[in-house]
Amino acid sequence: MRLTQSIRLSLGAALCLLPVFAFSHPGHDESGLIAGVAHPLAGMDHLLAMFAVGLWATQQTGRACLMLPATFVGGMLLGGLLGFDGFAIAHLETGIAASVLAFGLLVAVAARPPVTLAFAITCLFGLAHGIAHGLELPEMISPAAYAIGFVIATSALHATGYALARWLPVSATVLIRVLGLTSAGTGVALLAG
Repeated sequence: MRLTQSIRLSLGAALCLLPVFAFSHPGHDESGLIAGVAHPLAGMDHLLAMFAVGLWATQQTGRACLMLPATFVGGMLLGGLLGFDGFAIAHLETGIAASVLAFGLLVAVAARPPVTLAFAITCLFGLAHGIAHGLELPEMISPAAYAIGFVIATSALHATGYALARWLPVSATVLIRVLGLTSAGTGVALLAG
C-alpha cells in the first residue's frame, strides 16, 4: 500500500513539471510561471537542497515528516517576497551552498534534532533560497506567477525526495545516506568554488 502511494506521489510531482517541456521555447510564457518552475530546477544548488529536504523529511517522525517541506516552502515564499522588493543579504550564495552541505549531512546521519531546531534550520535556508529566487525575477514577468512556479518546482523536488525514500525498501537506508553524503560533498565543492 505504501509503495503505491509513493508511486502516485512521484507521478503527480512529475506531471506538475510537464508544462515546462511544452513551453520550453521562448515567447510562450509571458506570465512567468514557467520561469518560476525552471529556476529551482536549473541550479544544482537549489535542486540538491530541495531534494534533500524531501529525503530528510522521511527520516523524521510524526508531523515533522510533512511539516519540514512545508516550512521550507513557507520560508522560501517569504524570502521571495523580500527578494522581489530588492532585499539582499551578504553572502547569499554562500548560504545557499551551505544549505546543500547542511541538508546533505542531516540526511547522511539521519539527524533528528528537536523539532523547533529542525524547523528553524529549514525555514532559514528556505528564506535564503527564496531571496535568491526573488532577486532573479526576470523583467516584465508577474511576480505572483513566478512565485507559483518556484513553489510548484520546489514542492515537486521535495515530493520526489520523499517518495524515493519511501519507495526504497528499509534495507536501502544506506543508499539514502549515500545520497546525503553526495549532496554534502557537492555543498563543500560549491563553498570551495
